[in-house]
Amino acid sequence: MSTGRRGCRSAAPTGRVASPNRGSLRVVAFAPPDRHLLRARDLVDRRFREPLTVDDLAAEAGLSRAHFSTQFKRAFGDSPHAYLLTRRLERAAALLRTTDHSVTEVCFAVGLQSLGSFTTTFTRTFGMSPTAYRASHPPAAAYALVPGCVARAYGRPQHRTFREAHTRGAFLASLSSSQSTSEEEKR
Repeated sequence: MSTGRRGCRSAAPTGRVASPNRGSLRVVAFAPPDRHLLRARDLVDRRFREPLTVDDLAAEAGLSRAHFSTQFKRAFGDSPHAYLLTRRLERAAALLRTTDHSVTEVCFAVGLQSLGSFTTTFTRTFGMSPTAYRASHPPAAAYALVPGCVARAYGRPQHRTFREAHTRGAFLASLSSSQSTSEEEKR
């Protein structure tokens, strides 16, 4: 604790915030979120694909479910369930932009269990359906970092069944015979 100019004690750095009732400023202390809440939030960020419950997050933080929910909302501004859903929807939006997976595959890949609930929640959050969201962004192929010539070369069939693949000896023989015919034509 430190003592300020006027003898006020503050445990954390302070900031000035406009009071909603008056035009004056009041001093508000900034308190960083506690470590146990950060551990729970990191768990959501790491394992959002898994079926996490508020009980799992509260256990990670070492708090009761009710106390954890209140403290989490106070620290991060969202309830634990809303935070988890937001992470899942953000990841779903990224998958829709950068992959060609179907909407159903994206829904299950981010840990949601109901396609109807996913579509409704996605539409409410982003203002358009997942299909419309994907259509409003360039196709996933535009994000490919492989040059087109390389993609075409490796996209060709490897097991040719119509005798295009020559053995090395036959290929060299065909080259030498074509060279000898071209020399004869020059004469």
